[in-house]
Amino acid sequence: MAHPTVAFQGERGSFSEEAAYKLLGPRIRVQPCETFAATFESVVRGRTKFCLVPIENTLAGSVHENYDHLVNYEFPIVGETSVRIVHNLIVLKGVSFSGIRRVFSHPVALNQCLDFFARNPQIERVPFYDTAGSVKMIAEEKLRDAAAIASAVAAEIYGARILRKSIEDDRRNFTRFFLLRTPVYARKHPVRAAAGAPWKTSLVFSMRNIPGALFKALAVFALRDLNLTKIESRPLRGKPWEYLFYVDFLGRADEPNVRNALNHLGEIADFLRVLGSYPKGA
Repeated sequence: MAHPTVAFQGERGSFSEEAAYKLLGPRIRVQPCETFAATFESVVRGRTKFCLVPIENTLAGSVHENYDHLVNYEFPIVGETSVRIVHNLIVLKGVSFSGIRRVFSHPVALNQCLDFFARNPQIERVPFYDTAGSVKMIAEEKLRDAAAIASAVAAEIYGARILRKSIEDDRRNFTRFFLLRTPVYARKHPVRAAAGAPWKTSLVFSMRNIPGALFKALAVFALRDLNLTKIESRPLRGKPWEYLFYVDFLGRADEPNVRNALNHLGEIADFLRVLGSYPKGA
């Protein structure tokens, strides 16, 4: 595949950009987008072949908006990866720690560095739309009383410097990302993996709100020894107090036991869609 273009939310230097390079290699082109919806729209409008979105973080939990987009935009998941999130305190060159009065970053990043702010109560936390975007902003506006929390790559891209490395509260901080592309492109360029590599399948379904319905749905996987790695529920629009259930499990959609499980689930579910089968990410 020659230099595909990948859309992601945020500015250059974001953790999403790091995930894109990890999945597709260093020769890709990247298309930063302002919102998650805009990343999907870039594929709809043919501006990019792929979009990449975060789906969950080990500390902050699931990115609910992107679960909803998986249903609204019918793009298959073709890959996943996880990125270790390292939050760095970044300033303009020549700025000292004593001069910092405020720190800009995405609200999730700020909340993952609470110990740093507790040790430095003189510094104000200022929410911003993006981690890398906060570095870009202080560089463009030449703010010398401010810092940003973002990746090391963002500091390099915008000509800033890292004043404090790895200021996050918990270093076991990882974000999982999904890579998606159009169904037509996915059929022409099927996902490949090394022989014997594990696969995962993601799907979404809904059940009638009756006793035992979810138990019966999950039993189709247990009966075939399929290992569930994730289950997430989201409200089903137009049906108050009913839900869509998102499930990830180990296995490939064309394997006999997986096909049997999906056929069984299709018989009892009100709605079922396979979101993708893809190599299990590192």
